[in-house]
Amino acid sequence: MSFSHPWVLLLLALPLVLGLWEWRRPGLRLVIPFDHANVSPGTRLRRLVQSANLLAPALLVVAILLLAGPIRLAPPEQERVVTNIQFVMDVSGSMSAPFGSGTRADTAIAAFQEFTQYRKGDAFGLTVFGTDVLHWVPLTRDLSAIRLAAPFLRPEKMPPYMGGTMIGKALREVRKVLIDRPEGDRLLVLISDGQSFDLSGGIAEQLGHDLAADGIRVFYIHVGGDQPSNEVFALASTTGGSAFIAGDPQSLRDIFKRIDEMKPIQLKPGQPEPVDDFRPFALAGLILLTLQVLASLGLRYTPW
Repeated sequence: MSFSHPWVLLLLALPLVLGLWEWRRPGLRLVIPFDHANVSPGTRLRRLVQSANLLAPALLVVAILLLAGPIRLAPPEQERVVTNIQFVMDVSGSMSAPFGSGTRADTAIAAFQEFTQYRKGDAFGLTVFGTDVLHWVPLTRDLSAIRLAAPFLRPEKMPPYMGGTMIGKALREVRKVLIDRPEGDRLLVLISDGQSFDLSGGIAEQLGHDLAADGIRVFYIHVGGDQPSNEVFALASTTGGSAFIAGDPQSLRDIFKRIDEMKPIQLKPGQPEPVDDFRPFALAGLILLTLQVLASLGLRYTPW
């Protein structure tokens, strides 16, 4: 136990002096007839009365301790380990193809927005790519940032130079973002529907090893019915992640649920925090006050 205002404890000298004075003072003397008689001086009764008179200094001690602010360290609670999740979304022209009741882009946006709802507490970022890369939303725990960005992510609203698909370039740029995060796990969710020619010739394997060395786990979701390139599957596997094919909107939502299960929430012991600890002193003060009231009914020095 400690105190938030330890300097107040210097005032404990006051009840100490008061208690010594109370114990040693003779009290009021009044000669009455039996003082000249051969009777016992009543030492035990005197000690009892003196002890009763010490209740007031004891109450002062309790008051000073309460003013000093007693605190104790509460047992540490478990804290959530933040997972930094970066969505990397293809916004090339092919993502505007019909997919369910909307387009591939619309369905993908709705799916990862739903994913953020059951991963509250994690940090989310959003990067869009085509031929070039744009970091649209920085990593943040503010889920409204992802929601408000959704209307601007349609492929038809992107500039012409975003028309291609360069997954390798996008992953290298996102790697720079994630390695800047000093704490928390790193997760990359890549959503695309096309072939990327900048991953051939062993580049995908090398990039996968680089991402794995930085603790970045890649999950790739291929939207659409055509067959994705083997390079992206191999890259995701190298990082400890996985690759999926979403043939319809429901399977896309199911894939995000599987990713959530494959990367469960982790907890770690937190730091103990100081909390007020007035209870034992308040209880002691209540007991002393009760004894003081009872003692005042008879256990006191009287001149008669």
